Parts: sequence; structure tokens; C-alpha cells
Amino acid sequence: MLDELTDIELLRAHVDGRRHAFAELLRRHNDHLWQTALRTSYTRDDAADSLQDALLSAHRTAGSFRAEAEVRSWLHAIVVNACLDRIRRNKTRYAVSLDPETMPEPSDDRDDFAELEMSLVVDRALFTLPPDQRTALVAIDLEGYSVSEAAAMLGVPEGTIKSRCARARQRLQERLDFLRDPGNRR
Repeated sequence: MLDELTDIELLRAHVDGRRHAFAELLRRHNDHLWQTALRTSYTRDDAADSLQDALLSAHRTAGSFRAEAEVRSWLHAIVVNACLDRIRRNKTRYAVSLDPETMPEPSDDRDDFAELEMSLVVDRALFTLPPDQRTALVAIDLEGYSVSEAAAMLGVPEGTIKSRCARARQRLQERLDFLRDPGNRR
């Protein structure tokens, strides 16, 4: 019966004290929220801890949801903010070596392994970006949110989202161009 309710109805049911309503909501969005945490955090452990913090926060503050956005967007924003809070608390950033010898060499073959390898290269390059640029880029380019949705989720003006994405794309392009140029691998 819970699986027939909309996200908003589930959230309201949770606030009203209905058992398992919040669990059903999480079942629907768990994969998306986990991927968001992974893409926003520096490590899997930080992603797991941040996601746990975010879900606890969402559980406690569900009554404050104003239905101005989709429940999924509301949860997404809570997860991103929890990840950014953890990054700020850690105050140290994990270093990613930019030495071409330690980076996997991109392959021209179009097989599954080559695509996986390229995905790893892009992920590494993504994590060289500052957190504010990475979260904006992930929200727009990987999660498919509009600029206005991303701005609302991250609590910044739309122009800030656009500029962060532009700077992030430029940095990624420079990094990937560097990796593709065989002269840089000496």
C-alpha cells in the first residue's frame, strides 16, 4: 500500500507517524542518493558517512519540507550539503597525482574495458575540481537537473551555477587534453 503513494504523500505519512513510510521513500531514491554522495565526496567512506548524516537529517526535518520542489530534489540537496559539510570538517583534501605516469593511459579501442578505463580517468579528473564546481557540474551534467533546480538545491544564484559549470568544464577539458597528448606522457 505504501508503494502506491507519491513521494510527497510518503513524506507526509512519515511526519504523521506512519511506520515504514520513510523507509519506502528511501527505497525509491537510495541508488540516486548514493551515487550523488559518491560523486560529491572524496572517498567511499566519506560518501557513506555523509549519506547516513543526510538521511538522519531528512528523517528529523521532514516536517519542514514545504513542497516547493520535488522530494527527490530536496533529498538530493540534503545529501550534497552533508557531503560538503564533511569536506569542510575534514579540512584536508586528498591529493590526486597529476603525474602522467600514474594516470591510466586512455585507449582508442571501443570495448567495455576501454570505456571503463576512460570512466576512471574522467572520475579522477572530476575529483581534481574544487567541491563547489564539482557539485554544480554533477548536478547539471550527470544528474540532469536544470540550472534553476541546481541553483535552488545548492542555495546559490543561477549565474553562479553557470559560471561554476563553465570553469569546471574548462578544467576538465584541459586535464583530459593533457592526458590524450602522447607528448605529455614522457
